[in-house]
Amino acid sequence: MTKEEIKIVLDRVLTWPAEAQAEAVASLEMIEEEFTGSLALCEEDRRALEESADDVKHGRFATDDEVQEIFSRFRRT
Repeated sequence: MTKEEIKIVLDRVLTWPAEAQAEAVASLEMIEEEFTGSLALCEEDRRALEESADDVKHGRFATDDEVQEIFSRFRRT
């Protein structure tokens, strides 16, 4: 879809009843939030991400064998 096509549709929206326009605005705002919004992190999440980044920085990773061991505990057979 081109910018011109979007402008044409938005111009038509201006002719809609107020209730339909409000619904269009709400829908567009939800789409905008999905594509451009940011997540608000709680302090616990922020701390967990900082710890994770520190682990990566210092090369603290589980080995492939350790990962497989964990998965095998929870794998259904």
